[in-house]
Amino acid sequence: MKRFGAERIYCMEAFMYEARDNWGWIFTIGCLLIVLGIMAVMYSMLYTIVSVLVLGWLLILGGVLEAVHAFQHRESGHLFLFVLEALLAVVTGVLLIRSPAVGALVITLLLATYFIISGIFRIVAATALLYPSWQWSLVHGVVTLALGIIVWGGWPATGFWVLGLLVGIHFIVSGWVRVMLALALRSGKFEAIPAH
Repeated sequence: MKRFGAERIYCMEAFMYEARDNWGWIFTIGCLLIVLGIMAVMYSMLYTIVSVLVLGWLLILGGVLEAVHAFQHRESGHLFLFVLEALLAVVTGVLLIRSPAVGALVITLLLATYFIISGIFRIVAATALLYPSWQWSLVHGVVTLALGIIVWGGWPATGFWVLGLLVGIHFIVSGWVRVMLALALRSGKFEAIPAH
């Protein structure tokens, strides 16, 4: 067990030294993500359509790769199921690319449904189980439920901007985390990795 801990600490130190040497790149990527995020928030309708198109192309690519994999391993006896899955991915991708606005509406409705169900489950779990820090889980559930209700209540209008807004927020937070990491690396706050 001690050996595993020592190896983990060595790997963390090696990672931190390498990251410290590249703090400038981490900072630059973080700044770019923040700029992209701000643009996504400002032009959320455009980013919503772009997100749907990217998802469509990813589904088509994934479906083609799934079909190739299925035919390479057809002797396993599950060829029909793999081909069916690949076909479903390709068809869904093509539909999203042909009509990204309709795709955005459908995805937003599914997202709102997910938020509502997830929020209800979090609220029920937090109040029923009363585990440590259950209050934060309750707040998380209430916020998630409220977000779902807001998105659902404003649908179909929300379908044209919600995805872009969420992508923008994700980019901003992700970029901010990288900027803060880069500044901490540059300042030398990671000189020593504590043993746990």
